[in-house]
Amino acid sequence: MTPTHLPGRVAIPSLPEQTRTPPSADALEAFNAAPADEVRHTLLTCLHSPRWADRLADHRPYPDVDSLLAASDEAAYDLAPGDLAQALAGETLPVLPEGVYGAAHTALSAAHAAYEAKFGHAFVICVDNLPPNEALDQVLAGIRSRLANDPEEERVVAAEELRRLAKGRLLRSLRSAGL
Repeated sequence: MTPTHLPGRVAIPSLPEQTRTPPSADALEAFNAAPADEVRHTLLTCLHSPRWADRLADHRPYPDVDSLLAASDEAAYDLAPGDLAQALAGETLPVLPEGVYGAAHTALSAAHAAYEAKFGHAFVICVDNLPPNEALDQVLAGIRSRLANDPEEERVVAAEELRRLAKGRLLRSLRSAGL
């Protein structure tokens, strides 16, 4: 499923591809050799943080995919509060799968509004390893449980979810070799 967006800013990534095939060596080679501006543009589709994207682009070439993913994690862990806020601001809600009834949209909108009112930023959660029919329930349960967090605790949780989202998006980007 490709991400498309509705008003609101809850980040639910596209559901994972059926295959867990690692990116090819050619994809990594293309990533390493691509012009810096092109790589930064691709990276910004994975995480809306110029600092994160610059750091990954500037440290090329990577010897293997695991090294790139480790660098992605490290750069995400090092995001300053302003960088995190910028990345959160870039997250949006994709269209829910067909067949999801209207009450689910209403429940998700209400939960997101409560979350954003409390924390002042988009709710993010990585559901990459869940079957499509479980993703909505996990998102709603996640919002509801995380509403009990204090702002600092939630900042840490949101940063971890962004790191996981970025890593999954980066892998999908390499698999598609769309550089």
